[in-house]
Amino acid sequence: MQRSVLAVHDLSCVGRCSLTVALPILSAAGINTAVIPTTLLSTHTGEFVDYTRLDLSHQLLPIAQHLAKQNLHFDALYSGYLASSDQVQKILQIIDLLADPSTLLLVDPAFADYGKMYTSLDDSHPNEMRRLCARAHTIVPNLTEAAFLLGDVYPGNHVSPAYVGELAKGLSALGPKNVIITGISFEQSRTGIAVYQNGMEEPVYNFTHRCKGTFHGTGDVYASFLLAALLSGKPFIAAAALAMELTYDSIRLTLAEGQPLRFGVQFERVLPKLLASLDLLNPIECGN
Repeated sequence: MQRSVLAVHDLSCVGRCSLTVALPILSAAGINTAVIPTTLLSTHTGEFVDYTRLDLSHQLLPIAQHLAKQNLHFDALYSGYLASSDQVQKILQIIDLLADPSTLLLVDPAFADYGKMYTSLDDSHPNEMRRLCARAHTIVPNLTEAAFLLGDVYPGNHVSPAYVGELAKGLSALGPKNVIITGISFEQSRTGIAVYQNGMEEPVYNFTHRCKGTFHGTGDVYASFLLAALLSGKPFIAAAALAMELTYDSIRLTLAEGQPLRFGVQFERVLPKLLASLDLLNPIECGN
């Protein structure tokens, strides 16, 4: 049976992020991917200005209610950037409508970075996002989001293993079994992830070379690669490592070819490597 995902993210008409990342990555991995767009933007908000923005909050529950009437099953529900605390509350309702006990709930909090909240969000957002993370099986916050979810101040770019370990355990105590904190750095030249499962003594770390530049949408790229690997049967720690490797390759190829960074990273170039890693490259013969 083909696996299925419901991805609840915003949609930028230009720029690789959110749904324009999640949909192609998951679909390439052979996963039937349905979507509920939360906000429609003409471009992502990173290096573009004067973008248009249409809040689709009023459509979220009607879409979910219609899907619920179709008796659809989703193997995973995957949420990313949510434009307001009200949208977070609606996603909690969507989980009640569309998730069953076997549905994997993956939450990418996507509300802050580099020590600051995204400008469109208010101070209630971390508390509401904490409620959503408590319902999740797996969460993928960056270092800023991880700290804010626990009511901590941003610790700065470089942290100690002891601090990250306590952070991971604190996040897991909120409810999710699996926690991946991205943007972890113990030294200037390397960056990576802390991977934690409930009950572990300490997180497992994976690091790569730190590339210079701002890489928009890489959190979405990472989480989408992660979910594709998990639904294809990869164990959690192996899936986390594979997703980081593929995300790094996407960044490296983008820099090597001198592509404009404001359009996001070339994840398309590494999709064959994803499929090979998931043993999905065998040709399928179609009868007459």
